Amino acid sequence: MQSTYIFLLFLFLISICANCNIARESTPIAQGLKDYADFPIGNSISIRKIIEDEKYRTMIKQNFNSITSGNDMKMYTIGREEGKYNWEKADETLAFCERNNQRIFGHTLVWHLGLPKWIQNNGKEHGADWVDEYLETYITKVVSRYKGKVAAWDVVNEAFETAGGNYRETFWYQYLGKEYIAKAFRYAHAADPEAELFYNDFNIERDTAKFLGVLKMIEELKSEGVPITGLGFQMHLRMDIPDEVIAYTLKKAGETGLKIHFSELDIIFNRHDDTKDGGEQVYKELTKEMEQAQAEKYKNLVLMYRKYIPKNQQYGITFWGCNDRDTWIKRFFGIEDWPTVFDENLNPKRAYYGFMEGLKEKIR
Repeated sequence: MQSTYIFLLFLFLISICANCNIARESTPIAQGLKDYADFPIGNSISIRKIIEDEKYRTMIKQNFNSITSGNDMKMYTIGREEGKYNWEKADETLAFCERNNQRIFGHTLVWHLGLPKWIQNNGKEHGADWVDEYLETYITKVVSRYKGKVAAWDVVNEAFETAGGNYRETFWYQYLGKEYIAKAFRYAHAADPEAELFYNDFNIERDTAKFLGVLKMIEELKSEGVPITGLGFQMHLRMDIPDEVIAYTLKKAGETGLKIHFSELDIIFNRHDDTKDGGEQVYKELTKEMEQAQAEKYKNLVLMYRKYIPKNQQYGITFWGCNDRDTWIKRFFGIEDWPTVFDENLNPKRAYYGFMEGLKEKIR
């Protein structure tokens, strides 16, 4: 009798443990930034890190409902070899987003940096007609492949000089003039008429001359019937950029009627001249006072976005690598900095909670 009792107790305990495991596995992931916003909250990712790093992967799933591929959907990845399209990483990124019900934002179709050498050589050999034909072929193939799956594209990235309102004389500009921009938007729209199509650039939140140059371009494109529907502010901010300047540009941007996307957000402490290895190491360590100031900056930025961009134009806020471990700032500018909302151990910083407060606080 006693042995029977012990056996039944053993079965009961096994049942409890099994049910505990089921409950643990089905427990929804904890709330993150996306759960406090009424517009998408995004981050740029490397699909390799997603696959290899479980903590990173969990953080991305918990906090973000929009994903931008940092490099895996650029021309120097997809079109790096003549006569061949390399879809593997882009496809894996799309699959990850689909599994986790995340919007995927396409970045970027046309950019001057990292242009494969074979494209440059063919341009020199065959001239403008070949360049135009390749531009159309590439955009059509990429956008068509992801039609109905990629919600929006940065069609053209950084067409203006670093400072001021002049067009950057890129490979595309040299062969096709500024018309390459209109062509790119038309080619993308033809391939997927439902996708939102963005122009994306940096420093336009603080360089008034550059911003006004971009606005003039947008007016010209719209007057010509070019299907541009969005404007991306990269928002690689510095702590010393006055909020009043940012507010001015956001108000003007809202007046365009375009969707407005903060597409590559981070906020740095140190200075740089916008060039490779052009950083100046003003601060060598992150103090509590600096952390608090950064948190306030993130909060104020979110509040300005919500206040000055009409609700139906709020396409979302996307971080450009949301943690200090992986930030591009260190590699590109050659400095130590702490520009993001997660630290090097992927734990939330004060900036994370400042950003969250900006999402939760009532707009006055």
